[in-house]
Amino acid sequence: MSERANTMMAAVAGAVIGAAAGFMFFTERGRALRRELEPVLDELAEELHNFRGTAVKAANVANEGWRLVNETFSGGGAPRFADPHQTTPF
Repeated sequence: MSERANTMMAAVAGAVIGAAAGFMFFTERGRALRRELEPVLDELAEELHNFRGTAVKAANVANEGWRLVNETFSGGGAPRFADPHQTTPF
């Protein structure tokens, strides 16, 4: 894109963000909308936090599974698959 197009896009984005902020902070309907959105956003943040914990647990289980596979097929010595982050034996 040209520098002029980038400048125009930045100006439009700034205007939209400014208009949204003005609506949310300086009108009664905007304040009411903010009050309604706050609990929803808190709930969304909690769900995302829980999802992150679940993803970390799943990754740990997968790593443990590959560790056991490596131990089983290597006879207890050095792992058959040298890279501990390898996702497939092929």
